[in-house]
Amino acid sequence: MPPVPADPGPRPAAPSGPDPVEGPSRETGRLSGPLFRDEQPGAVEPGASETVVLRAITDDAGPAPVGGPYPGAVAYPGPSVPQAPPAPAGHPGVPGGPAVGQPFLVPSSHPGQETPVAQPDPQPQPAQRKQRGGRNLQAAIGVGVGLGAVIIASLFVVKALFLVVVIAAVSVGVWELTSRLAERKEIKAPLVPLVAGGIAMVATGYWSGIQWAAASLALTGLAVMVRRMAEPPENYLRDITAGIFTAFYVPFLATFVAMMLAADDGPQRIVLFLIVTVCSDTGAYAVGYKFGRTKLAPTISPGKTREGLAGGIGLSMLAGALLMELIIDGGSWWQGLVLGGCAAVTATLGDLGESMIKRDLGIKDMGTLLPGHGGIMDRLDSLLPTAPVVWLLLAAFVGS
Repeated sequence: MPPVPADPGPRPAAPSGPDPVEGPSRETGRLSGPLFRDEQPGAVEPGASETVVLRAITDDAGPAPVGGPYPGAVAYPGPSVPQAPPAPAGHPGVPGGPAVGQPFLVPSSHPGQETPVAQPDPQPQPAQRKQRGGRNLQAAIGVGVGLGAVIIASLFVVKALFLVVVIAAVSVGVWELTSRLAERKEIKAPLVPLVAGGIAMVATGYWSGIQWAAASLALTGLAVMVRRMAEPPENYLRDITAGIFTAFYVPFLATFVAMMLAADDGPQRIVLFLIVTVCSDTGAYAVGYKFGRTKLAPTISPGKTREGLAGGIGLSMLAGALLMELIIDGGSWWQGLVLGGCAAVTATLGDLGESMIKRDLGIKDMGTLLPGHGGIMDRLDSLLPTAPVVWLLLAAFVGS
């Protein structure tokens, strides 16, 4: 509303001489309000009003208005402009006040009330594109293609060469697991007997069968107990328990891959084993990403869903049925359905099992050897528990 001038009424006589600050304008019109403390609030006569013009406070405020040294100073029309008071304590930019751009309350013409000054909305920050799971998708695909090429070349050029790949993966996996146990839990599982025993398990499983592989596992456990005796007795039981678990979890389960390789159609069996496991992971990811709603194990792996598990089982069964008919001598499609379904379940359980280990250790990946994937153990998590299941079903369906 337009300003209404104060009702001119009887005023006390002004002191003789011009005021050094306001000059003769003090006699023609007296200013009142909370910013001028020489008059108590409420002393304005009835019907009088005053206009206060406040400049919005912004980060890029221009020159101060006439009569004020700071943004938001008060300007009054009239024959003369009074000197504005200093910036109040709490004004943005004043020591002790909020930062520039933060909400700021200015006095109102009504006692006990304050009026907020409108602040500009903060500038939106550009959204940064993040890939799902924090993985580098291009690096993950490149590494996956490279690993697949190495596996296929070693399988179909010289069959025993694939055994070297398995032994190398087992040795690195044992090193990753024992290193993380030592770093995060101070568990000292002896590395040397574990690596040596792992090599013995894989080699004896390939050339001599499951009996010799089991004997190698027992001897590895004894070697871990003896090697740990060289250290102080504190936490002895904890360390050897972790060592025996490592020997079983990594090299012994990998021995079943070597025993599949030992068959006459070993390369074909390895291809079947790898494809059904990969299809389980791929189907679970694709279906879960698109349709996943119900969490499978939220406390272990929040990203897994029941819908994703169903998708992984379905794709793995389809791949198993096709491959059993096409590349396995004497195989049947229904056998492939059974094998694919069982492989998908064990692959998921293996993934959840390693997720439990990593959550207990407080880490995201077991290593950094494979860009976009993590460590070797992060790729073996679903393969290791699936290997004995596929080996057993193939032996039951078409022989060993």
